[in-house]
Amino acid sequence: MVEVASGAGGLTDTTGINPVLQRQAQPAESSRSAAVLVLFGGTPVVDPSSPGGLPADADVLLTQRASTLRDHSGQIAFPGGATDPGDDGPIGTALREAQEETGLDPAGVLPLATMPGIYVPPSRFDVVPVLSYWHSPSPVRVVDAGETERVVRVPLRELLDPDNRFQVRHPAGYQGPAFSVQGMLVWGFTGGILAGLLAVSGWESEWDTGDIRDLEASLTAVGARLDR
Repeated sequence: MVEVASGAGGLTDTTGINPVLQRQAQPAESSRSAAVLVLFGGTPVVDPSSPGGLPADADVLLTQRASTLRDHSGQIAFPGGATDPGDDGPIGTALREAQEETGLDPAGVLPLATMPGIYVPPSRFDVVPVLSYWHSPSPVRVVDAGETERVVRVPLRELLDPDNRFQVRHPAGYQGPAFSVQGMLVWGFTGGILAGLLAVSGWESEWDTGDIRDLEASLTAVGARLDR
């Protein structure tokens, strides 16, 4: 997963259902630099009884953005944000933002790879995902309720469960992979990155890519709302 994600081409959509992975700003578009922390935790010891040796306690750190925010309100996201002048590259940005949002101790995080930037049209950010391993987990929490409503470590086995996977279709035309886990709908940029990583992890089971659901109805089912 690290080898593919950090390659010159980054993750590629081999299924034709993950448009997030190919998003790049057009020449006439201006973009702002940002980074997110894609933080996997759990024991490094493989479980030989699981596909790809996935450890039973493997998880990923996700946040839910505050519903009061102007952009991407209520959406599920990786910790991260805009680059500050004093950041030491995307790794510095991702670790700083994650500490500010979740209270994690950056000393317990091992950065493994930086992925090529992916453009997010609504915010005009060029986002670099920083793939990392949480070798010494620290307590996490909501630090600022004005920015974040929830911080959660989601078990990878729940994300990989075919019953929790489908596609969503946005009224504006977007369609892409999604996950329904722990009362959350993970879609868009975050869902696309997770789907891309899981597709090359060796952990994935076959799921029904033909199950396409209305995004607004899917959000209503988990008590969230759609930004328009």
